[in-house]
Amino acid sequence: MTQETPGSAIQPLQLGPISLPVPVFLAPMAGVTNPAFRRLCREQAESAVDQRPAGVFTCEMITARGVASHIDKTLAMMEADPSDPVFSVQLYGTEPVGVAQAVAVACGEFGVRHIDLNFGCPVPKVTRRGGGGVLPWKLGLFERIVRGAVRAAATYDVPVTIKTRIGIDDRYLTMLDSARVAEQAGVAALTLHARTVEQAYSGQADWEAITRLVGAVSIPVIGNGDIWEAGDALAMMAQTGCAGVAIGRGALGRPWLFRDLAAAMIRGQAAVPTLPTCAEVAAMVRRHAQGLVEHFKDERHGLSDLRKHMSWYFKGFSLGGSLRHDLAMVSSLAQLDDLLGRLDLTEPFPRHELEAPRGRQGSPRGKVVMPYGWLDSRELDDDVMIDDEVVSGG
Repeated sequence: MTQETPGSAIQPLQLGPISLPVPVFLAPMAGVTNPAFRRLCREQAESAVDQRPAGVFTCEMITARGVASHIDKTLAMMEADPSDPVFSVQLYGTEPVGVAQAVAVACGEFGVRHIDLNFGCPVPKVTRRGGGGVLPWKLGLFERIVRGAVRAAATYDVPVTIKTRIGIDDRYLTMLDSARVAEQAGVAALTLHARTVEQAYSGQADWEAITRLVGAVSIPVIGNGDIWEAGDALAMMAQTGCAGVAIGRGALGRPWLFRDLAAAMIRGQAAVPTLPTCAEVAAMVRRHAQGLVEHFKDERHGLSDLRKHMSWYFKGFSLGGSLRHDLAMVSSLAQLDDLLGRLDLTEPFPRHELEAPRGRQGSPRGKVVMPYGWLDSRELDDDVMIDDEVVSGG
């Protein structure tokens, strides 16, 4: 993507009572965006500007049913970072009453200040129940869920946003219809991952789709897809007219990206990023490890969770196969300290990794898994099984 995008400073974004001088969102990522990682990204953004909040940093996607039913395991995922001025939670659900109840619990009992609803997940275990990225096809059901969530959140003066995709595939497009319905229902903003469900995370994001969505609604549109550097974010905003950006895979192993993004948003021009040395990366890994231990309240669990981050943090560095393997199997803070001590801490950041995709990519799914007969009608038929429940149509 284009790196050169000069211009004036980006305009602040207003989400209900929340003013965002830096309109950047950390997208929810399963197993990644827990409080430890969110804090690292937020602190990097705040280090570049003297304004707060320096973006919105959303926790992992949480099932509405678990929240509404007060299931301990689900509620444990909804952990705030006490130093974050905007506690942001993304909910997933397919049943209007349950989603509204979950919103009320999240806002009323846990102090959540921003709710995002997931209508973009491409994972088969979600779509086979009619959820995630395939749910907007059922426009009536989509509207009931969104209206109920907005109404429940309004009691607490909490803005609701939604995240969606272009459509199920190139034949079954949903973004424009669902966006108009969401706008009428009172959502504060829309985030578009500019791929279809069928594409999942493969191929190139269609930024032109973001442009079309911006032209179709009057509420802010947040662009998502193929933002690897700060310059990409400014390019997307300049080309599409979107009001802000959401960063997912681009942040993996790179909390520093939010420092660059915040600085670029305030200045309106992307500068060459100040890249961390291996020593700075190692220090960040150590802080991440400590944060995970505190989050899980268990050292072994925290270090086990850190393992998947190692390939992202040290992507492109010349560690050697043995050290790389040992880092990926680390099981204690003492062992981590020993392994980090073996690094060449003077090694500069591998510039060839800039602009390179990070995290999962894969290939198009080929066939999107959905409930039987899902595409036959835009309305929910009677007795269609979704979310392990029979939900009546109408």
